[in-house]
Amino acid sequence: MDILQDPAVIWFLIGLGLLLLELALPGLVILFFGAGAWVTALVCAIIDISLNWQIFIFLFASLLGLVLLRRYLRRRFFSKSDKEIEDQLEEFIGKKALAVEDFKDGGGKVEFKGTRWTARCDEPVKKGEWVTILSKETLIFNVKPS
Repeated sequence: MDILQDPAVIWFLIGLGLLLLELALPGLVILFFGAGAWVTALVCAIIDISLNWQIFIFLFASLLGLVLLRRYLRRRFFSKSDKEIEDQLEEFIGKKALAVEDFKDGGGKVEFKGTRWTARCDEPVKKGEWVTILSKETLIFNVKPS
C-alpha cells in the first residue's frame, strides 16, 4: 500500500498543516483542529475504521479540546494581569535617565539601562542632564528634569 493512501498518514499531514497554519493565524482555534487530526491519525494507526468514524473522531476531539482547553490556554499564555502590567511599568516609573541630545519642540532622546528611548518633556532639557521618567506610552517616555 502506498504510504500516502494510509489514513493515519493523511490525518497526520492534515494535523501538521493545521498546526503550521496556527502559526500564521494565531488565535488558538486551528491548533485544536490540528490536535484533533493527530488524535484521528493515532486511532487510524491502531485500528481500521471507516471514513465516517474518522470524521466523527476528528470533530469530537477537536471540539472537545476547543471547549475544554482554549480558555485555560489563552489565560495561561496570552493574558496579563493588572499586577503584571503594573510590575512592568514599575521598572521605568520614577527611574533616572540621561538625555543624550537637546530636546527640541518638547521631544528628544534619553538613555535608560543602556538603551536609547524617545522621550517627551514640557520643559527644556539639555544633552547630559538627568531626567526622571514619569510614565511610558508604548515606546515613548514622558519625563521631567531631575
